[in-house]
Parts: sequence; structure tokens; C-alpha cells
Amino acid sequence: MLIQIDFSSEVPIYEQLVRQIVIGISRGELMPGELLPSVRQLGEDLGINLHTVNKAYNRLKTLGYVQVDRRSGSTIADSFPPLDIQTEEQLKAEIEYILADWHNRGKSHDELIALMKEIEERRTP
Repeated sequence: MLIQIDFSSEVPIYEQLVRQIVIGISRGELMPGELLPSVRQLGEDLGINLHTVNKAYNRLKTLGYVQVDRRSGSTIADSFPPLDIQTEEQLKAEIEYILADWHNRGKSHDELIALMKEIEERRTP
């Protein structure tokens, strides 16, 4: 999986990492049990601070996507916990914002449905 950081984005770098790893899992690019690069290695590869990578890995651990073992490193979890109410509400708020922005910029419902189908086709069965 190729991780790309947009240094000009308003989205914090650690959050970009979290999102790309979650998307990579969904697409089947990262499999359960797969070892992630070490914090140090990923930081060096991407040219970012190791504390930023550590923050992303800790967030992924909190979300249940990653298991961390100080000796063997960080691996993709074998299964993921269901959404808690707080996380579900945060996701709904984010989706509402995205839909409002989409609509406000003149995009149609049909274009949205087509985009969602396109994105869904990239997911693993």
C-alpha cells in the first residue's frame, strides 16, 4: 500500500495516515495480521516526525484497527469492533458536512450515487 501525504492539506498528517490505512484495509490492500512498518521506518519513508506516526498508530489502536505489541510491532487487527454511539454520531456529522458541501457546489444526487458506487467497487467483497 502506498501512503501519500499532502503537506498542503488542512487535514493533520496523522489523520491522513489514519484515513489512508482504514481505506487500505477496506480495499484489501492491508490484511488482518499484516505487520505495519515501524513508527521510525514509516516516519523516515514519508519524511515526517515519528511522533506523528505514533499518534496515527495510537488512534488506529483506539479505533480497533491495529494491535500494538512493543516487541513485534503494529499489526492490522483480525476483526474490528462495532461502532460505538459517539463514533457513529461523529461519522454522521462528517457525512452530513460532506453531503452539504457536495450539494452547495452544484453536484446532483445522481452524481453522488455514481460516486458512491465507484468507491464501493474498490472495496473487497
